[in-house]
Amino acid sequence: MISDRVLMGPGPSNLYPEVVSAFTRPLLGHLDPDFLEVLDETCDRLRALYRTANSLTLPVSGTGSAGMEAAFVNLVGPGDVVVVGVNGLFGERMCEVAGRLGAEIVRVDAPWGEPLDAAALLAAHPSPSVIALVHAETSTGVRNDVEDVARGKGDALLLVDAVTSLGGIPFEADRWGVDLAYSGTQKCLGVPPGLSPMTVAARARASFKDRPSSWYFDLGLIARYVEGEGGRTYHHTAPVSMIFALHAGLGVVLEEGLEGAWDRHRECGQALQGGLEKLGFELVAPPEHRLPQLTTVWVPDDLGGMSEAEVRAALLYRYGIEIGAGVGPLAGRVWRIGCMGHTARLRNVELLLGALGEVLGR
Repeated sequence: MISDRVLMGPGPSNLYPEVVSAFTRPLLGHLDPDFLEVLDETCDRLRALYRTANSLTLPVSGTGSAGMEAAFVNLVGPGDVVVVGVNGLFGERMCEVAGRLGAEIVRVDAPWGEPLDAAALLAAHPSPSVIALVHAETSTGVRNDVEDVARGKGDALLLVDAVTSLGGIPFEADRWGVDLAYSGTQKCLGVPPGLSPMTVAARARASFKDRPSSWYFDLGLIARYVEGEGGRTYHHTAPVSMIFALHAGLGVVLEEGLEGAWDRHRECGQALQGGLEKLGFELVAPPEHRLPQLTTVWVPDDLGGMSEAEVRAALLYRYGIEIGAGVGPLAGRVWRIGCMGHTARLRNVELLLGALGEVLGR
């Protein structure tokens, strides 16, 4: 049955049971006082995960790419200089979004599978408006050093993609000095895709464009809805059931304890990566920059006469385990194995290692 599958790819994780139950809650109007109470609690819980006191912390309607677009359209306009760290697919996507807004893009590249050089990012331009990078690059399993960039950013605003990192590895928005960050619900939060949790510091908010090119992602208008004095102003209809689901997923993480969730992801990642090496796999990311929640391995030359796609299909249809293929220049060359959210359990690690060993005869 499809519902029995263990999703260990880079996409949606298995859901926390409490999240599944949240979808059975009676539907409320998006301005119903009971729903607004849940929305406020959800924003409070997001502040706890981001480790921030930012008042403008909320779930944007749309997946992580919607969060990316909302971040850029509110901060970037024609001629603005944006330094972008690119060592994977989502750094490339940042360049695409900023370019469509007419920004002057200064790329700082690193090979896919290697971390960005923080010093190179900081030295790329003397006075950029924005420095943007991905904390956990989903296409490669590499962690980039946000804290080092934040420490030397100067007057630039620091924009961070935390789609695959939030809830899985430490993220300290206020302590590090992150000005704007966005995430996704389907990774380490154990919630279906559909929302982009975002947090905006006062410096970034003061730099919002007066009339950004997107009405829907105008965070100034959304802020009035979330923070309206004497009642909420209307912006758009909130996805009520998804907010219920996120509220529930955040509750699970906070009940476990954020540090406990980080430890669980780290323990499972170490077990998975050690097990893969024992099976003879070579890991892509360097040890000090490997993500515990997303592991990339080089596809071996000897697959027992199967293609890499056939191996992934065997895992899916024989054992109900999904792992992800490589993308971009790594397509056909790597596998991306997720271990995040509710999936980050040692039993799932053992199941994957056993099944992979059987398929490959190792």
